[in-house]
Formats: sequence, structure tokens, C-alpha cells
Amino acid sequence: MNEVQTAIVVDDHPLFRKGLTQLLQTIPALRLLGEAPGGEEGLALALRVQPDLVLLDLNMKDMSGIDVLRGIRAARLDCRVVMVTVSDHGDDLVAALRAGADGYLLKDMEPEAMVAALNEVASGRIFISEALTHLMAAALRGPAQPASVAAAGLTDQELRILEQLSSGLSNKLIGRALDITEGTVKVHVKHILRKLALRSRVEAAVWAVEHLRNEVR
Repeated sequence: MNEVQTAIVVDDHPLFRKGLTQLLQTIPALRLLGEAPGGEEGLALALRVQPDLVLLDLNMKDMSGIDVLRGIRAARLDCRVVMVTVSDHGDDLVAALRAGADGYLLKDMEPEAMVAALNEVASGRIFISEALTHLMAAALRGPAQPASVAAAGLTDQELRILEQLSSGLSNKLIGRALDITEGTVKVHVKHILRKLALRSRVEAAVWAVEHLRNEVR
């Protein structure tokens, strides 16, 4: 990781917020810009300092993490947002990802696992624990999604991009890997989402993990 990513923490639990900020300070790839004890202050802080990464609690008293996330997306901030929460419910996970979250971490992770996850996030990757990946896959299953890669009707380039998505790469890193622009990746991802009947690139990554694993091409 060559580029240091700036980050903020938004959480209304003082002890956890302090612990998370201390963890961030042990990660050379991340530089803490600030912290906020609630959703409204967190959104204001994000708009003011425009970090590369927002670590955001899901359930807060004054303003939910989903509402903060929507505010960040509405403002078109060029940042990644990772939910850090106690909730391991599939509905919460899917709601967060459909609102535009780039990852989902559980607060009961061991410190070493949290550091590893934050390093992944700092490198531009999506991070959702394996247990939650299966939970999300189950929550997403429905008649609208194609049953196989072949049924999805993806082009060769879309399939290559989907494979990169399944590794948790951001659009920028996919562009570097395939020698295409980030804008081109975004266009292809939009087409992939339409064909898979999904709403977010993270959902597509989970779908890909579930369906590419046993595919032989």
C-alpha cells in the first residue's frame, strides 16, 4: 500500500470509538482525521474534511448510520464507507449495502482481525466477513437473480470485471488490473448490476463469490 488513506470514525459509543481510533493509529496505511460521537456530527465532519474512508456505526441515537450514509452519497463525496456494527442481521447488512456501503464489519471481531480487515479496506478492497457473506447471499436469493453465470448473459469483459469484484477490488484497482479507466469500469459495473438484478457493486461481489466458485470455464 503506497498511498496513505485518511479516515474518520463515527460512533456514539465512547469506549468503542476510542478503541477503534487507537486501532487505526496502529495502521500505517490509515491516517485518522477526526471522530464524531453521533450521526449528525459525523455527517458534518465528513462533509468538512472529506476523508477517503468513513467508519460508521449502524445504530446511533440521533441519526442512523444508514441516514448518514445516504447523506454522504447524496453529497457525492468521493469516499468509501464501511459500517462497523453489532448487528449480524441479513436485513441490516443488505440495507447498508444497498444504501451504498463499501463494507460491513462486526464490532465483536478480535482486534487482530479488525486490524487485518482495516488493512484490506485501506488497500481499496471490500471487506465483509465470510459468515456475513453467506448470510447476505441467502438474503439476496430470489427469482429475479439469474441462477448461473451463463444465465446472466455477461460479456467477456463484464465477466472479467465480475471476477475482479469477487476479489473485493475497488473500481480504481479493477481499472489498473485490466488496463482500462475507472470510468469504463463504472459503466461495466452498471451493466453487470442490471443483468444480475442487484443494486450495489458489493452485492455483485457476493453474487460472484457464490456463483463463480464452482464454475468451470
